[in-house]
Amino acid sequence: MSLTVNDVHVCFKIDVSHALANTNFILCILLNIFLSSLSCITVCGNLLVIIAIIYFKQLHTPTNDLILSLAVADLLVGFAVSPLAIKFSMSSCLYQYNVFCKVRSSFAVSLCTSSILNLCCISVDRYYAVCKPLTYRTKISDHVIVIMILVSWGVAVVIGIILLIAGLNQKTCTNTCLHFVIVANIMALLLAFYLPMIVMLCIYMKIFLVAQRQARSIQNTKSGATVSKMERKATKTLAIVMGVFLICWSPYFFSVTVKAFSKVTVPPVLLELLDWFALSNSTLNPFIYAFFYSWFRSAFRIIISGKIIQGDVSHSKLPETH
Repeated sequence: MSLTVNDVHVCFKIDVSHALANTNFILCILLNIFLSSLSCITVCGNLLVIIAIIYFKQLHTPTNDLILSLAVADLLVGFAVSPLAIKFSMSSCLYQYNVFCKVRSSFAVSLCTSSILNLCCISVDRYYAVCKPLTYRTKISDHVIVIMILVSWGVAVVIGIILLIAGLNQKTCTNTCLHFVIVANIMALLLAFYLPMIVMLCIYMKIFLVAQRQARSIQNTKSGATVSKMERKATKTLAIVMGVFLICWSPYFFSVTVKAFSKVTVPPVLLELLDWFALSNSTLNPFIYAFFYSWFRSAFRIIISGKIIQGDVSHSKLPETH
């Protein structure tokens, strides 16, 4: 489709000679400042999560290993994807979609896929912790966690590469190649979002039902009740993380699906806004941990205060209640 004047991003319409007097110019500068701040907050917040889990011995748990993997994906979004999005949000990427833009898009999809697959693995971890506590230690071992993380990142990279190949071939496709592009897009959407989303929703629904049943028939010891309460709290927190992820990413994936498989036109500006709304999910996760997990808050305070530099506090007892 050829570009018209109305298709061009508002920041591209600026007459440089009158830039300082142009309202669009001021808005674009403010937008750049806001998006740059969001990127910095994303990097700093997830870096705190990564340092906390790696440094404090108390946080060395299977669930936190998966959270660590998720934080690495979110950190890379803030460090690499968001700055590129800032750069090309004000460029012709959404309109001309050249090779570099396709690489950037493929990289973003890989990290998004890694995030949701890590969340899928976390839901499996929570299922065994709440629904099958007696077999949790044997089923969710360190070896199993490593396999989960490797599979999550491996599948994400493969999907990113497939989408990149499909994108590079899209403009020069013959009829045979066109089938590959269509199949690649369908498989990417299914594997990167829809299938993991269905799996997670089913697992958390099962966890919810089991937790409700446990709450109605608590006849165990005080110690057992405390452990059960802690597991339910952890499950609730991670379910909120998953819920926020779905709220942030669902509009974007739905719009991409509509755009790819129907004749409905999705305005580029709307797609751009939904893209940024989706990327903001990587900013929110550390705040969710800090709000719901008192031991993460304590770890963050110790790190920010510089106590980990002054001496070895890796074995410090982090409070587990508010």
